[in-house]
Amino acid sequence: MLSVEGLVKRFGARTVLDELSLRVAAGEYVAIVGESGSGKSTLLNLIAGLDQPDAGQVVVHGADLALMNDEERTLTRRSKLGFVFQSFHILPHLTVAQNVELPLVLVGVARTERSTRVTDLLSVVGLGARGPSMPRELSGGELQRVAVARALVHRPALILADEPTGNLDPETAMTVLTLLAREVRTRGAGGVLVTHSAAAAQTADRVVVLDHGRLRPG
Repeated sequence: MLSVEGLVKRFGARTVLDELSLRVAAGEYVAIVGESGSGKSTLLNLIAGLDQPDAGQVVVHGADLALMNDEERTLTRRSKLGFVFQSFHILPHLTVAQNVELPLVLVGVARTERSTRVTDLLSVVGLGARGPSMPRELSGGELQRVAVARALVHRPALILADEPTGNLDPETAMTVLTLLAREVRTRGAGGVLVTHSAAAAQTADRVVVLDHGRLRPG
């Protein structure tokens, strides 16, 4: 689902990523840990095509991001990638169901199919009765489960999670992490979790450490 080869990213004279390579198979969930400022979020941005490397290759589900223009990368993000962020990024003026539905609207899924997928996935994340609710009515843990549902609803090939539990208490965090790991595996997507938490990393199938611009086994 993901192949990263020889990735290099510099900011001025500083080399943040130094010929970094990573492969993630279908159904595999990989945690990337590292010190603050080590380049974890930079790596996710490059994988998502939000930033461009100075050298190297990123291939998502067979699609080489370097061969695409900006519009093609945007369409690839919409169709093949799912994001879970630490700060949720839930739209406050939309209901829970509408937030989860949004990725399906963007890729042109028919209304009936959208409704079925949203209903089913909200049930999976334990929020089957909260579809009509507004985000302000939900707890932080519930909002993060909405974010997980939104990331999965369009059945992406690759799930990217950037510190998804940093704002949650330990019990709620583990609930969200377990859910995310289970859904990655059962849906056959590739999963990449960026975290500073050793406990969060242990929910993954494999742990790697970003250290001096390269990945090593955790």
